[in-house]
Amino acid sequence: MVHRPRTHDQSPQDHMPPNPPAVQTHAAPGAGIPAGGTTPSADATATPRPSDPATTATWTPESWKSRRVDQAIDYPDAAELDQAVARLAALPPLVTSGEIERLKRLIADAQEGRRFFLQAGDCAETLDDCRSESITNKLKILLQMSMVIVQGLKVPVVRVGRFAGQYAKPRSCPTEARVVDGREVILPSYFGDLVNHASFDEKSRRPDPELLVKAYQHAAITLNFIRSLVDGGFADVHHPEYWDLSFFSHASLSPARRAEYERMRALLSDGLRFMEALGERSVGDLARMEFFTSHEGLNLHWEAAQTRRVPRRAGWYNLTAHMPWIGERTRALDGAHIEYFRGIENPLGIKIGPSARPHELLALLDRLNPRNQAGKIALVTRMGADRIVECLPPLVETVTRAGRRVLWVCDPMHGNGIKTAAGIKTRSFDAILHELEACHDVHRAAGSVLGGVHFELTGEDVTECVGGAAGVTEQHLTQRYSTLCDPRLNYQQSLELAFLLARKMGKEQEPR
Repeated sequence: MVHRPRTHDQSPQDHMPPNPPAVQTHAAPGAGIPAGGTTPSADATATPRPSDPATTATWTPESWKSRRVDQAIDYPDAAELDQAVARLAALPPLVTSGEIERLKRLIADAQEGRRFFLQAGDCAETLDDCRSESITNKLKILLQMSMVIVQGLKVPVVRVGRFAGQYAKPRSCPTEARVVDGREVILPSYFGDLVNHASFDEKSRRPDPELLVKAYQHAAITLNFIRSLVDGGFADVHHPEYWDLSFFSHASLSPARRAEYERMRALLSDGLRFMEALGERSVGDLARMEFFTSHEGLNLHWEAAQTRRVPRRAGWYNLTAHMPWIGERTRALDGAHIEYFRGIENPLGIKIGPSARPHELLALLDRLNPRNQAGKIALVTRMGADRIVECLPPLVETVTRAGRRVLWVCDPMHGNGIKTAAGIKTRSFDAILHELEACHDVHRAAGSVLGGVHFELTGEDVTECVGGAAGVTEQHLTQRYSTLCDPRLNYQQSLELAFLLARKMGKEQEPR
């Protein structure tokens, strides 16, 4: 939660350095307490399965080093790496345990349909993105999308940004080959600014441990600016300049779609004016909205360095972000990433692609959430528009039948990447929308709850994804294509998706 430096349940001793002794892995007493209550339910405090190795094996923040590390970074100087990790471990945390526990309670609500989870931001942050304009634009689009969803779904939104730490990215190959001056040159792939630099030369692509510390510093600056913005009233949704949707008037929309957008915009404006007329500037905490941080937990040196015990709380917390997630390429049950993440109290996202099998998914849930705590796990499905109807139903059915408490989140981005004839990576707005709507239909048919969405986007006017009301075509891709990794939705496309999502899910909620 980034709108204030400390909440009533956050201890200043969160800033103490980590306590090194090994511990047995048990969930914190009272973790996952349902919102509005003070006592955990019987399910939340159920006895762990005694046969589960995650509840019996000794865990430490370093025990992952004994496992196979997928997406491993080959640092050439071990001494430099050790020095950088030691410096990170001595620095104050980026977030606090009280904020983390708050997010778990909100996710528990979203699992039951009482809130909606919106996770969005850059594919990969760069250190150069640590600019006031860039940070402000990210917050603005996240805020606008959330208010459109609130209007359509009539439930509060949990806002989780892919920012202040999303500096690492997995790659399909550890090396990259290019032809330079007539000869093939092979260098390490660009793994994000947490690891190396994007420029294609030997010095830039060398993994640099100093970037671990620089990334921490930039994340801290980003968080500090976000907190200042929110405390200064940035998130007060009554500001009329936040709701300039005039670009829809110039978009290539059908008359029916244009009328639908105008109707939703009018409803949103009327609702805000009504609250302002009543003097309810803080209705639903609108004037001081909460924003939480997330990133893919790819580089375990970075994650472990800021993992520590917190006074007056049981268990270990990763204090680099409120909610790290485990990627599709690093969720092997016997791998280093699952070994690390099974030991921390943070809520966790798990990316689930079309290759996942029901029994594998249950094994992951047993390992990462042996007590079946509410608010602990978000399953972020990324199937692809052409695979979701085939691949998602067996997973939903199995998890539901087994009684596992999870938040289902749709990531309609990562399964829909394509390349143009010119070799440019892009994504189709129509495919993204199709997967999003199909995911909702699958959950509705199964009696499950689609509780959230996960988008890669920017608040800027880029041309990286084709389609949508903005009318971006393949010919436009070279105009403003600035991503260093995967293509992102631009400002207009992001807001349009929020409108379409609100329309789809809002209509389904209407009484029949």
